[in-house]
Amino acid sequence: MIKENYLSVTGGKIWYKIAGAEKGGTPLILIHGGPGATHDYLLPLEELADKRPVIFYDQLGCGKSDNPADVSLWTIERYVEELDLLCKSLNFKNYHILGQSWGGTLAIEYALSGLSDRIKSLILSAPLISSSRWAEDQREYIDQMPDMMKSTILRCEAGGDFNNPEYQKALEEFYNRHLCRIQPMPEPMQKTFEKMNTEMYSYMWGPSEFTVNGTCKDYDASERLGSINVPVLFTAGEYDEATPESLKYFSNKIPGSKVIIFENASHSHHLEKREEFIGVVRDFLKNVEN
Repeated sequence: MIKENYLSVTGGKIWYKIAGAEKGGTPLILIHGGPGATHDYLLPLEELADKRPVIFYDQLGCGKSDNPADVSLWTIERYVEELDLLCKSLNFKNYHILGQSWGGTLAIEYALSGLSDRIKSLILSAPLISSSRWAEDQREYIDQMPDMMKSTILRCEAGGDFNNPEYQKALEEFYNRHLCRIQPMPEPMQKTFEKMNTEMYSYMWGPSEFTVNGTCKDYDASERLGSINVPVLFTAGEYDEATPESLKYFSNKIPGSKVIIFENASHSHHLEKREEFIGVVRDFLKNVEN
């Protein structure tokens, strides 16, 4: 059974969907990345709705949700408030949260906010935890690229020439290595890119995954992670933008947390290693609930 609805939040209405609404297991709420992406690329995780309700939603300004022309709404604090309103409206006794990439940022901030005592666990799939560390990790990846592409990236960044065809070609190569290694991209990912709110992405993050000059450029939750008091699972691909080394570093700040690395996969490891990822999530949820 699938239920769809809209919820009023600050700035407009957001769309959400509950798959497996009739199931009796502890619900799982999914938070998509971006900023500015949509729920579509997470849809393969609907497979988890055979045991429990799985909730998808589009953040304000994204996908099927309202898109008000007001950049003052594009803040971490308001998106955490939005998530809290969604969780409270669903009125579940408790629930798990899975945040992917930027969605991991919102999951962490929600867990640290004290707004809810119903969070049973967090799954942080390739999460953004520190913008500066993220940027440093991408620089190491850029150093591994062909010299011509590396020099093109540095030259275009210095001149702000982000629409340069050579820069776009280098960007595509970077994404093929570290964002999604399946080419052409799986249909759910293609749908998200087709609907991407690029204005929001540029405003909050920047012109690319490795050039961070938006409003989130100073974000860093690394020194607050120790205050998270629910079970936490980190996941990453071997070639993930959220690098295995960084996730292990962050995991060490949360006692009892676990890290799973998927070989020959990247930031989209939930698509590249779909069945393996779903199996890992099932096992983690089962262990938390037993």
